[in-house]
Amino acid sequence: MSELIDNDSQRRKGLLKHLILQLHDGTAPAQVQKQLVRLLGQVPYGLVVEVEQDLMRDGLPSEEVAKLCHLHGAALQGSIDLSSARIAPPGHPVHTFQAENEALLSEIDALDAAATGLHGLSEDEPAGEAVLSIRSRLNALTDVEKHYLRKEHLLFPYLEKHGVTGPPKVMWAKHDEARALLRGAIEALAGAATIGEARAVVGLTVTPATQALRDMAGREGDILLPMSLDTLDELEWWEIARQSAEIGFCLVDPSDTWRPASIAPEQAEKPSAVRIQLPTGSFSVKELEAILNALPCDATFVDAKDRVRYFTHGRERVFARSRAVLGRQVQYCHPPSSVDTVDRILDGFRSGRRDRAAFWIASRGKFIHIEYVALRDSTGSYLGCLEMTQDLTEKRKLTGQQRLLSWSQENADV
Repeated sequence: MSELIDNDSQRRKGLLKHLILQLHDGTAPAQVQKQLVRLLGQVPYGLVVEVEQDLMRDGLPSEEVAKLCHLHGAALQGSIDLSSARIAPPGHPVHTFQAENEALLSEIDALDAAATGLHGLSEDEPAGEAVLSIRSRLNALTDVEKHYLRKEHLLFPYLEKHGVTGPPKVMWAKHDEARALLRGAIEALAGAATIGEARAVVGLTVTPATQALRDMAGREGDILLPMSLDTLDELEWWEIARQSAEIGFCLVDPSDTWRPASIAPEQAEKPSAVRIQLPTGSFSVKELEAILNALPCDATFVDAKDRVRYFTHGRERVFARSRAVLGRQVQYCHPPSSVDTVDRILDGFRSGRRDRAAFWIASRGKFIHIEYVALRDSTGSYLGCLEMTQDLTEKRKLTGQQRLLSWSQENADV
């Protein structure tokens, strides 16, 4: 019986390989899809990986597989059998990847809706709020960089360790393609002066970029993530989970934590014994975190490459932050209308012409003070920038002086 099962598996693999080679020979995806459904019905997700690896071992360059990847996706659409796929628990890296893909697709849908709204406007009308909305959505989509980096630097090495070398090569190439398309779309849309120009840009650059992101999300959901769940063991996923926050998350901030059953809670939450030594003293990581969160302001650190690397999370925040912002270009954390100002500040800091930039605004009955400060080492080299935001509403009301402690008994007991 096992021989019959094995023979059937080999037959199905041979047929799938033949059909994929037809795509490379120029057969239309719709025609191949009809043959696929007729001959194979539903295709197990693992079989697609095996066939791609076999094709590359047979001499088909991974670049060629990547180039025609969208044809594979079109031919296999609706034909991948996920009935045996495992379900990742909340907090697991696969669950986070899936949540990020849902957020990306939602953002793309919103962008498509904004782009559709251009059709009701005059071509000669200046590019205004409608185009700014599309630019804002495109900026949000750049968060996919963190999603791709976690795949490339955390997931792919483990897959390769298990002998799964084909999908990482193909997907990395598709990542780079999507990155280039997204950059091109942002640059092209920034130069659109009228609604007519914006419409043309959407068709020529924005749509290909969003389609590349859609295709990758589909390939991950149908093939890569189910196959990865079957391949990696729990401790390998644990290492990926532990290192994920260093790169950051895409559009979502995972609210759940996950650990393998073999890892005791005290191991998972073991505090760092490292003490941070500075010229004027030292403290533990826990003490440093408490000190930073006690500061009477929101502080956000942006590194020398303009990426958000840290923010305080004290009790009373002025502006909301989530870990999804970590690793993101700071320009994409601001509305498109204010990006020029952000760039001017950072260019001034980087060149050494400026060290500070301050703003104050009235917002919802509050007086908010925002200040950017350049950070430099002892030689003057630029390390990044610290953004500090304070709600000064109550402090502006202060008059006279208060020299004595004036706690009420109620407050003293808190």
